[in-house]
Parts: sequence; structure tokens; C-alpha cells
Amino acid sequence: MEPLPLTLGHEVAGDVVACGSIVTSHSPGDRVCLHYLVTCGHCDPCVAGHEQFCTTGRMLGHFTDGGWAEYLAVPARNAVPLPPTVSYEHAAVMMCSSATSLHALRKGRLIAGERVLVVGAGGLGLSAIQLAYALGAREVIAVDRDEAKLAVAEQLGATPVSAAGVEVDQVVCQVRELTRGVGLEVALELVGRPDTMQMALQSLAPFGRAVIVGLCDAPLAVNTYRDLIGREAELIGSNDHLLSELHELLRFAESGELDLTNIVTHVVPLEAGAINNVLDALEQFAAPARTVIRP
Repeated sequence: MEPLPLTLGHEVAGDVVACGSIVTSHSPGDRVCLHYLVTCGHCDPCVAGHEQFCTTGRMLGHFTDGGWAEYLAVPARNAVPLPPTVSYEHAAVMMCSSATSLHALRKGRLIAGERVLVVGAGGLGLSAIQLAYALGAREVIAVDRDEAKLAVAEQLGATPVSAAGVEVDQVVCQVRELTRGVGLEVALELVGRPDTMQMALQSLAPFGRAVIVGLCDAPLAVNTYRDLIGREAELIGSNDHLLSELHELLRFAESGELDLTNIVTHVVPLEAGAINNVLDALEQFAAPARTVIRP
């Protein structure tokens, strides 16, 4: 993060209170949610539709001031109109975790009728389950160590598999038993650990695609023949999301195919003590799926 001090917050929704003199796309009072990548729009990656690699791009809350404040200034193109049926709290969370899950499913080239493994049933995973079904998945299997999160995943239509106290091979065996030994076409890794990445990769069917989303700086050991060559499988990295995907995401929310009611379960005020309590719980893997700050 730079420069310091810096206001955090990259998942943001709210009201437009003022517009620049040349802005014609928005008006004060508009409900909006914010694309967190502030990009130039004209470099080669931006022109090619890969704005997450903009040569001068800056992420709200990481490289420029973010949404943990009463007011925030962004380019007009970053303010996405928010449908009246979608709450500010749900829209804010959609701007990162849901959008990242949608981008990962797109990177995995999910085809209607295929099966999906979601490793990690937190905020990203619970969105990914719903989005996979919205995109036509035939079946979704969810893996997590938290029984409460697995219960929510099951409510959303996923088959739960507990990873609590068991090894990677045991989880993979359970997944393969559920798919009659075949494996799945798409696996999303949303945790950020080498063992869960191996879990996703080893659960693939022939021609399967494992999409790695979880952040991790540890090396990943891959049995290249068993996991890749022998199955003609793919290991794919997925980074951030695209502005165009936010519009698609909001349409899923409007239609009810994406519902964050069981995901956004806590709201805290914009106060240091309340926020730090949530951050401490996150560090201990004890936080709810998503908590929203309300100024």
C-alpha cells in the first residue's frame, strides 16, 4: 500500500453527492457502487479489455484512498448505477468478492451442464456457488473446514464436503466419490494455501480447469503428469475482475440469482474499535462470511 497514511476500503457503495463540471453520466442523489480499479482507459491492456493490468492503474483502498470514509472521489466511469432493488450493503460486497468469483468462473470457461468445485465457502465461495448455477452449472460441491459456512453452502444448493481435520487426499477422495470417480470440469480455489490449491487441481476431470484465486506467496508443488499432462488439465490464475462484469453481476442480483442475505450478516459502525474487532476475527478465521462498515 502507498502512500501512507491511506484510507482503506475497496468494496464501496453509496450516493453521489457531487459531480465534476464535465460529468454528464451521473447526478447528485444517484445510487452507485464503485469499480475499485481506477484505470487510464487508453493503454494497451485497457484497450484490450484487460484493465486489471492497466499500466497506471490504482486500486481503491490499496494505492489510493478508499471507502472507509464519509466521502470518496472517483472517476465517473468507476461509479456503476445501482438498481433500486439491490441494497448498499450487498452491492458493496459484490464489488470485490462476488465480482472476483464471477471473473474466476469466466476464466474457468464454465459451460452449462458442467460441474464445479468451490474450495473455500466464505464470501467469495458463497457467491461462486450461486453464480455457477446462474451460469448453468449442473452441480456444485463446496469444501470448507467451517461447518457453519458449509451449512450455508448447502442451503444455496451445493453438496458440502468438510475438510476439518483431514488430509488433502481424503478430501479429493470424497469429491471423486461424489462424481463417480470422474472429477469436476471447473475447480475454484478461494483460500490461498498450497494444500487447497492441490485439492482443487487433483479433483479435476480430464480437460478440467483449476482456477487459483486465493492469495499466497508459498510455492505450489505439482505432480505434472498426474495432475496436468495425464488429464490434459489446466492450472489458471485469476486476478481481480472487469468493469463489464459488474453490470452482469448486478443483473444476477436483480433477478435473484445472486442473493447475499446469508453472506452479509454483520454491519459495524465506522469506528476503530468495531473495525479492529472484525479484523482480529478474520486473522483467527473466526469472522462471519462478510461484515460491512456503515458510516
